[in-house]
Amino acid sequence: MKGALLQLTSSDDPAANRAQVIADLAHAAGLGAQFVLTPEVTNCVSSSRARQQDVLCQEADDETLRAIRAAAAENGLTVLIGSLALKTDDADGRFANRSFLIGSGGDILARYDKIHMFDVQVSAEETYRESAGYRPGDRAVVASTPWGMLGLTICYDIRFPMLYQRLALNGATMISVPSAFSPVTGVAHWESLLRARAIETGCFILAPAQTGTHPTSGGKARKTHGHSMVVSPWGEVVLDAGTEAGVFMFEIDTDAVAEARAKVPSLTHIREFGGPT
Repeated sequence: MKGALLQLTSSDDPAANRAQVIADLAHAAGLGAQFVLTPEVTNCVSSSRARQQDVLCQEADDETLRAIRAAAAENGLTVLIGSLALKTDDADGRFANRSFLIGSGGDILARYDKIHMFDVQVSAEETYRESAGYRPGDRAVVASTPWGMLGLTICYDIRFPMLYQRLALNGATMISVPSAFSPVTGVAHWESLLRARAIETGCFILAPAQTGTHPTSGGKARKTHGHSMVVSPWGEVVLDAGTEAGVFMFEIDTDAVAEARAKVPSLTHIREFGGPT
């Protein structure tokens, strides 16, 4: 399978972000990509809830989703929209952080709402309370692609290995990890976590990421780690995109999943156990 990761520096202007993504999809198709993946919050990176209320939409009205579906059909691409920030009907007004798998005909094949919320204090200057603005999902998702079964996750999910084990046990041979990773935790943990999840599950890990300093019309400008990655089922880094925005091509042999799992069949060795008490 020949694919592409889009590494973006999305702003808080969905229209500008949308234009960049559509151009990148066409570029990836021209390079021969069959499957293209975008990062978390492809449509809007913002630390301002007021700005999000002004520019975000419900799924049915979201122009980025509509445009990417059209571009997938036009270019014959399967596209994983890492996630879109979307309004919901929740009484508390919180948004959804939702990933979409789009087929080459432009149809929505799967949706996944991020389960684990990034509520952390990395340092005195860097604090995140994702659950204040987003409501968590409650269902794991595996979807069919022409190259195998894809498990869908988003960013902070990477720290919860039981989710990845469940995806693999339910047929996933690839797992997407679209992200907008903190620079501090990115340097310390990003590659290690991706490689660990690949080794534990025997899956390809496909991790498109936001990068750089994100333009903002209000609120604190956000920075992200970059380093979009593809990791093999044996834990090898197939692609590291560095920190520049752009289209990054990769090729993988999906037979490597069976080969890795035959060498270390740990998924078949899972046992129930008691304790600790």
